[in-house]
Amino acid sequence: MAALETIRTKFGIGASLIIAFGLLLFLVNPSDIIQTIQSASTKYDVGKINGKRITYTEFDQEVKKFAEVREMLTGTSASSEQAQRQVRETAWNSLVDANLIIPTFEAAGIRVGQQEIIDLFIGEEVSPVIANFGMFADENGNFSSSRVRDFMEEVAADQSGRGVLLRDYLQDAVRSERFTEKYNTLFTAGSYVNSLEQQRAIEENNTTASVRFVMVPTMYTPMDSTVIISSAEIKKYYDAHKDNFKQKATRDIEYAVFEVTPSAADVKAQNEEFVQLYDEFAAAENVRAFLQRNSDRQWNDHWYKDGELRSVNRDVDAFVTANTQGVSPVFKSSKTFYAARIMDTAMVPDSVYVRHIMFAGQNARHQADSVMALLNKTNFSAMATLYSLDQGNAVDGEQGNLGWMTQNAIIPGFEPVLSAQVGKPFILTSQYGTHIVEVTKTTAPIVKKKVAIFEKATLPSKATYSEIYNKANLLAVRAAGKYDNYKAACDSTGTYSRSLTINEGTDTYGSIGHAKEVTRWAFDNKPGKASGIITVDNNYFFVVAVKGAHKEGIAKVDEVSERITNQLYREKYAQKRQAEIAEEIEGLGNLDTVADKLGNAVSTLSDVTFSTSSAPSTEPAFVGAVAAAKEGAITGPVAGIMGTYVFVVDGRETGSYYTEDDARAAQTRFDNYHLQMIPRLMAEKNVTDNRERFF
Repeated sequence: MAALETIRTKFGIGASLIIAFGLLLFLVNPSDIIQTIQSASTKYDVGKINGKRITYTEFDQEVKKFAEVREMLTGTSASSEQAQRQVRETAWNSLVDANLIIPTFEAAGIRVGQQEIIDLFIGEEVSPVIANFGMFADENGNFSSSRVRDFMEEVAADQSGRGVLLRDYLQDAVRSERFTEKYNTLFTAGSYVNSLEQQRAIEENNTTASVRFVMVPTMYTPMDSTVIISSAEIKKYYDAHKDNFKQKATRDIEYAVFEVTPSAADVKAQNEEFVQLYDEFAAAENVRAFLQRNSDRQWNDHWYKDGELRSVNRDVDAFVTANTQGVSPVFKSSKTFYAARIMDTAMVPDSVYVRHIMFAGQNARHQADSVMALLNKTNFSAMATLYSLDQGNAVDGEQGNLGWMTQNAIIPGFEPVLSAQVGKPFILTSQYGTHIVEVTKTTAPIVKKKVAIFEKATLPSKATYSEIYNKANLLAVRAAGKYDNYKAACDSTGTYSRSLTINEGTDTYGSIGHAKEVTRWAFDNKPGKASGIITVDNNYFFVVAVKGAHKEGIAKVDEVSERITNQLYREKYAQKRQAEIAEEIEGLGNLDTVADKLGNAVSTLSDVTFSTSSAPSTEPAFVGAVAAAKEGAITGPVAGIMGTYVFVVDGRETGSYYTEDDARAAQTRFDNYHLQMIPRLMAEKNVTDNRERFF
């Protein structure tokens, strides 16, 4: 301590803090310090909702919760990428509801009390969330409040916590649905259309005009050099439309990719190995075991009909279609080798109608044998009612009926029913128990075959892998971490470099997926940097260089100047053409004469209306001008997007086909659209979603 005091006196507090931190490392696990630093940095936040940081840890806990709920509801874990995305989306929406949507509804004065939640579970007006929840349906498929009560009692006694998790999930869903219902009702009631607005809408929809017009198409290319866009005009437009230039964070990158593919030597070696194993495949008594040891494609109990193996390999399909037994020659497609062996041929239907009696436990086989002996004397359905553990299947009203099965829709372990004799019960075992099974009817049987397919794709050898790695490494070494060096290295090594603008969600580069590591590197480095080797799927080597970076928010004026220039050019060019056409037709009093002068034909349009029912292909500027124009007078020119218009309104008609009911229905559609947009607008202003950074 005396030494520390001397240092503090001599070098000040800065040095003592450094030493104190060093001493702390002896007392605290470094990984804990790193985790603390990460938790304090917004870089490791999944997002921000209504001002609240959502850390990765918090979001991960929410994801795990919903993954467990999903498993309870479906019986399967979220193992696929699509299922995981769905769980993450559900978890994120739950956080948005809890931190933004519900607080906003509460700020509007809306309340949902605990007694109200209870009533929505078991009261007279049950929430649709509960009423449509299959777990609470009785044997006839109708909602049962007693089943809800039973569920709540079971939750109270559940020690695992899973029941509580499911109950809380349902309560949150019911509460959210009720809040939304009340807010929608409040919003809709506040959307009031007075009698004058309604009458105007009816008049506009019932008034149509017949129009003759000449349209001069606007040709934007080649560019007119007399139309000048100044930097001041670009800046003025930018300042007035900044919200149009919101952008995600992006990176401009260049990258080279080296794919590890088998060499000609690798293919030759694989061919030799395949040929050596071919005779063993042709003679194997246990072909399933052979395929398990040697083949990329394992044994499949599927019965194949003619043409069905075309998706595997056309030569294999042709051999199986033409033969009823035997082993094919060796076939090669690209860098994959195939051989097929026909194991069995039979008349097999596409669909079979199945019924069963199920047993379980140590005496299951003995019980099945005993009941089997009685089947010839007793009705199958009656025996299923008395003895089967499966009392939930009674298709077409008969206990034990499982209904139609196909190869693609079958209970695991029931595959023998596809070739079973109709009306002859037999015993089989599945993962669910022991079953007496009977096929009662089938579709028309057709010729099908069981086929063993020996398949082996050529993989790159270690020598090939090293050769390609060395090519990538040569580029990375010459780049030496710098963009300029990377460009020179690509030229000197003859490497093709691709350019791409990416955001934090980019995980696919061309046809290469699962490349999020490339994206993470690009966002962790500044422009001018080049990477070392980044390996993707152990099959691709990337070398990446960052050329430019664009922050999230409003793009800089120089980044969008080209877009603005194009927009202003279109506007100014349209105005120029409008003025030129006005000068050309000045003094002309007949639309046909105008058409001749402009070199365009006269077109006719009827039922033009300044209303919600106006044809969507009609330009708004043209429709607006028609609504205000005098009948019989040449009007224009009017500048539109597609062209410039000169027209005459020949007449207007007022009908009565658009009624008050139509006006109310139109308003309801507008209200529904606005209701759908409200959560999106809330999120746009109050939610920062950084999930793409991590997933």
